[in-house]
Amino acid sequence: MNLPGTRTLRARITLLATVLVAAVSLLLLWLAWTLVRDSLDTVPQMPPGSTVVVDGVQVEASTLAEHLRVHARNRMLLFGSIAFLLVVAAAAILAWTFTSRVLLPLREITGTARRLSVESLGERIGEIRSRDELAELASTFDDMLDRLQAAFDAQRHFVANASHELRTPLSVIRTELDVTLADEAADEAELRRMAGVVRDATERAGQLVNSLLLLARTDGAGLAVREPADLAAVVDRAWQAVRREAGKRGIHATFATAPAPAFGDPALLERIAGNLLENGVRHNVEGGWLEVVTQPGPQWSTLRVRSSGGLVDPATVAELFEPFRRAGVARTARSGAGLGLSIVRAAVQAHGGTVTAEPIVGGGLAVTVHLPVR
Repeated sequence: MNLPGTRTLRARITLLATVLVAAVSLLLLWLAWTLVRDSLDTVPQMPPGSTVVVDGVQVEASTLAEHLRVHARNRMLLFGSIAFLLVVAAAAILAWTFTSRVLLPLREITGTARRLSVESLGERIGEIRSRDELAELASTFDDMLDRLQAAFDAQRHFVANASHELRTPLSVIRTELDVTLADEAADEAELRRMAGVVRDATERAGQLVNSLLLLARTDGAGLAVREPADLAAVVDRAWQAVRREAGKRGIHATFATAPAPAFGDPALLERIAGNLLENGVRHNVEGGWLEVVTQPGPQWSTLRVRSSGGLVDPATVAELFEPFRRAGVARTARSGAGLGLSIVRAAVQAHGGTVTAEPIVGGGLAVTVHLPVR
């Protein structure tokens, strides 16, 4: 299939090549004409009045010499013009033919791009015969499509999971309302029970929406605020938000929080520590333990949160940083939305740091965060 863009480029290249060949041919023709003229001018002249015999006829030498010069020039112009036209025509035909072969990969790239707009992102250009810049362009185009398809698939997966998570509290609210409204004998106690369930479901939906907004703000985005902070102070503020919940579950917490400088957004740094502590408390076992350590370094400060809990498969640890994944619990569990570690990873990457996790023998998880000090 010849696309309009490639046809236009093909015609322009052919025209350019033809014009260049024509210019060079004209230059060569002019040089040949000059050489012939100079050669004729250097022919020795006969004395005035001399005659020569041509085919039995006496002809004056000067007349014969002029006739030969004119004849040579005319033949040179005739055959030179014929050669010029043949060379230009051959150049145009060859340029049009070879340009078609050279631009074939470009037509494949353009055709694939056009089909992607109406079909899917699954089509690729693949290997092409040439090994030049167009082959590199095709490979780069395929790599870009791979990244786009991965991003679109992740986005569709994220939206599907978010819809599922939001459907659960909404279903709980609707069910409680339908059951209570259908019960004509419902008293104040039943209404209060229903209101409590609805409130809990509403709070869960609100927390999920807030988490989604925070994840959207941090994932792949830069930092709006950059200022010095101390990870030890950040951990202390984050612990105040979960201390009561940890006390209710009988979780024993130990802290080794040395001053550890970090540089970034204080709110996001607190969210990193807060999510790690919340996970350590909410995904822990009754009467479990929690350890929090902060360490300074010359280039990186470290925040490490270890906690007891359920057994975690080492093969699935990396998946815990994906949205709506939880360690050791079902995806539809009520304890959180499964966005905690996703937000941690996005916020750490926004700071230029790294985060890793590893299971603990006997059950539990250890998460380590490295953040730049400046």
